[in-house]
Amino acid sequence: MTSKAIRFSKVGGPDVLELVSVEDKAPGPGEVAIRQQAIGVNFIDIYHRTGFYPLPLPSGIGMEGAGTVETVGEDVTYVKAGDRVAYGVGPIGGYAERVVLPVEKLIKLPDAISAESAAGMMLKGLTVQALLKQVRELKKGETILLHAAAGGVGLIMSQWASSLGATVIGVVGSLEKAELAKQHGCAHTILGRSENIAERVREITNGKGVPVVYDSVGKDTFTASLDSLAPLGMFVSFGNASGPPPAVDIGDLGKRGSLFVTRPSIMAYASNVDRMRTGAADLFSVLESGAVKPVIGRTFALADAAAAHRSLEARETTGSTVLLP
Repeated sequence: MTSKAIRFSKVGGPDVLELVSVEDKAPGPGEVAIRQQAIGVNFIDIYHRTGFYPLPLPSGIGMEGAGTVETVGEDVTYVKAGDRVAYGVGPIGGYAERVVLPVEKLIKLPDAISAESAAGMMLKGLTVQALLKQVRELKKGETILLHAAAGGVGLIMSQWASSLGATVIGVVGSLEKAELAKQHGCAHTILGRSENIAERVREITNGKGVPVVYDSVGKDTFTASLDSLAPLGMFVSFGNASGPPPAVDIGDLGKRGSLFVTRPSIMAYASNVDRMRTGAADLFSVLESGAVKPVIGRTFALADAAAAHRSLEARETTGSTVLLP
């Protein structure tokens, strides 16, 4: 038996992604075979495709998906055939009709959450949970600055942070995205391409600045993020959509008010299976309560993965982008 999967044998643009037939492999001890129903597309996939985060080639691509268990290997007791499951932290190779994964990477899906919603939410949602609850616990009444507020992570974070009692200032790229961000929890929006971000933050906060900035953009917003922080504030850099941020001058952090800088990785925070599943349970609770509503901006066929990447790189997307096998 064979199934379809996306592979690439050289780094480069979206056209390096190829749809190929692969032999279906049986799950080994501790592994689970899953027939996928939906697959998440994330910026980390672009980093892998371009070689920014190098992979041994040839390689699969994708770290997030949801589907139904086909078969399980020896010593697997967490799930059984027919169970609905999702995953969000790899291993790499999720752009496929069928995957075989270690059971410790899987999370059982509640009946109320669709495979499509899960595929668009697991990696992003676990990231948001870690950012708001583990990297730095968000406090009720705080005002935060969130870049790319209309993106996949941004729409989840703005809703979740707002539900926790925070005031969210969202940086977006267009008036349309500003309206979307406001509909999903942002109290204020800033047009990052035409407005001075730090000046607007100071206006909104009566000159105080914010205690924390969440920045997934990288190079283009680095200085604005630091300039937006209050003394003792924290700059949380968790992405590089515009390229990697410059090196941090430790002395400059002191001059700016004893700032903190961190570069969290969800792979580190989810490396412990119990912590990952606790984070997933937290995510599912806010989804089921309605505090956070999934936003699937666009869907593509698995064969059109290259088109999905072009759309994401061009910043044409809002919410989550999902492939359908």
